[in-house]
Amino acid sequence: MDVLVPLLQLLVLLLTLPLHLMALLGCWQPLCKTYFPYLMAVLTAKSNRKMEGKKRELFSQIKGLTGASGKVDLLELGCGTGANFQFYPPGCRVTCLDPNPHFEKFLTKSMAENRHLQYQRFVVAPGEDMRQLADGSMDVVVCTLVLCSVQSPRKVLQEVKRVLRPGGVLFFWEHVTEPHGSWAFMWQQVLEPTWKHIGDGCCLTRETWKDLENAQFSEVQMERQPPLFKWLPVGPHIMGKAVK
Repeated sequence: MDVLVPLLQLLVLLLTLPLHLMALLGCWQPLCKTYFPYLMAVLTAKSNRKMEGKKRELFSQIKGLTGASGKVDLLELGCGTGANFQFYPPGCRVTCLDPNPHFEKFLTKSMAENRHLQYQRFVVAPGEDMRQLADGSMDVVVCTLVLCSVQSPRKVLQEVKRVLRPGGVLFFWEHVTEPHGSWAFMWQQVLEPTWKHIGDGCCLTRETWKDLENAQFSEVQMERQPPLFKWLPVGPHIMGKAVK
């Protein structure tokens, strides 16, 4: 199986050669940043229909995390189109952070549809460098389908801990690698170099649960879930929370 991986990777590379050449020449990334929000708008709508019950159950815990202000100050990390807004309890003061500025018009639309929330601002920045946000300024951080595409999950989680107040909570839902040695894992390895370009940096084979366990939160709770879409190479998911 290990011998097959580089051979199949080469075959996929040849089949998608124009994409890789555009990426090499620096032409693909600007195009990807423009079209990716439209792709995510479609996929997140489909995933919300499948995950509605689980998301409502997870995010219902937010209402008990009111800070000193009497409100819940919530940071959505890698906010995308704002697909999670409908699941947040009323009165949350939501700050959005994403490195892609093209998501802003989708966020504006999502906020207009979710008047039960207080929209604070949209910060254009990577999760590894949230210097625009003060230490201990957030009661809650939400991170869904984000740690697969960041440059360094370890640095992102360090920043999450910095901006959370003591006792603050990170809520997460992330896709992770298939079991090593499986055929599904082999195909993830084969497709990953090309998938990174299509999915704006998305990695298929990350063991994100290890990053969460090693981030030195005081408590981590998570459950494993099967893949949402059988027709995509995205593997199983983990969902849960981590307490500072």
